[in-house]
Amino acid sequence: MTTHPWFGAYSFAPTAPAPVIRERLHYEIRDTGWPYQPFLPAAPIALPRASHAELFRAASALLDLVRRTALETADTTEGRLKAYRMPESEHRLFVADQLLEERYADRVARPDVVIGPDGPKFLEFNVSGALGGPIETHCRMAVWRDLYGIDGLSPFGARAAMFRDLCVELGVSPRVAIVGSARDQGVSSTRYFDLESEYFGALGLHARFFEPEDLHGAWDCAPESRYGVGLRNFTIPDWEGLGIDMAPVQEALDHGCLLVGTQTSTFLSSKVTMGLLSEGRPWMTTAERALVAKYLPWTRVLTDRRTTWEDREVDLLRFTVDTQERLVLKAGLGMSGEQVMIGRDTAPGEWESAVTAAAEVGTSVVQEHVTPQTCSLWVIPEEGDEAHQAEVAPVLGPLLFGSHPAGIMTRFYADGKTGIVSVYGGSASDTCAVAV
Repeated sequence: MTTHPWFGAYSFAPTAPAPVIRERLHYEIRDTGWPYQPFLPAAPIALPRASHAELFRAASALLDLVRRTALETADTTEGRLKAYRMPESEHRLFVADQLLEERYADRVARPDVVIGPDGPKFLEFNVSGALGGPIETHCRMAVWRDLYGIDGLSPFGARAAMFRDLCVELGVSPRVAIVGSARDQGVSSTRYFDLESEYFGALGLHARFFEPEDLHGAWDCAPESRYGVGLRNFTIPDWEGLGIDMAPVQEALDHGCLLVGTQTSTFLSSKVTMGLLSEGRPWMTTAERALVAKYLPWTRVLTDRRTTWEDREVDLLRFTVDTQERLVLKAGLGMSGEQVMIGRDTAPGEWESAVTAAAEVGTSVVQEHVTPQTCSLWVIPEEGDEAHQAEVAPVLGPLLFGSHPAGIMTRFYADGKTGIVSVYGGSASDTCAVAV
């Protein structure tokens, strides 16, 4: 195994037979809509404490820069919608108070990070109450806690702490509305949402899951029964695709139920923000520029213009076409690896056409390809009983809720494949990473 030094030398060996581990993993994640995976993890990924701390330290600092970069694009929501050329579908679900919109846009975040030859590289920031990771990491950790005695970070514990802080800041009762839909998970069970509300309840924090049709119950009631805060566990594109009416959500927002992350989080999630930050902003300090240079791969908003690459000036459009082996093309908005094109895996003619079209629209970015490094992990085939050690190139997803680190979701291919690593779009596997 050629484990990169950042991952350290330690790895967990299975402490139970493969069928036992598989059964436990299936049981914990049951009825949540989590897709089939040809390989399952037999353990978490072990990280040295210094690497684990570096990941969260860098994630927190970069998220602050992402937020500031997005907000500076315009003074108002309307100005940002225009600057980002947001589709009409995203022109809704804002609260009337712009200060609340801006202040609470970044409360739920998960960057995607790979370990390159020189250490962590942050490929993108997912900033949304609907991001993947909390439920999946909670379920995986329940198994690893029993099998390996690990006392890792708790996604639900961190999110409960975030909501307690939020209730104090807003001066509202500690009551949390979890807004989503079982239809979004592709199952009839509401366990995906109930897991979190029940966990909150065990901590003494009242929480309730609401389908959109029932959301009037969060505000159309006695004052002491109202929900002043909540989790927006859905995306507009997903609900549009399912034909789910979002009017009840806007009504709840208009009646004082603040759902995080706010709609302004869409600007933070846009790859355009990564491009602006990578290129540098006038207000950045020397230390902030050094942070960006260390942890962000070179990223540029793709238009027909000139920019810098390493220590020289280049024509960005021509450079992108000619240097496709070193670059990745990403649309500003997209999920599960959609709207991503890796230059080295694309035919030259197809690449040039896609680059030219993207440059005309101006809402995509081109990013330097990072060669992901590998570590050792024990895995179990779904159709077999023998665990084996694999060399995997994981995508790490450190979860941040407010200022609270909340665990690390990890996606990988058991055969060591790299590229677009997606559980839903590419049958990747998942586990979590823990400090040892």
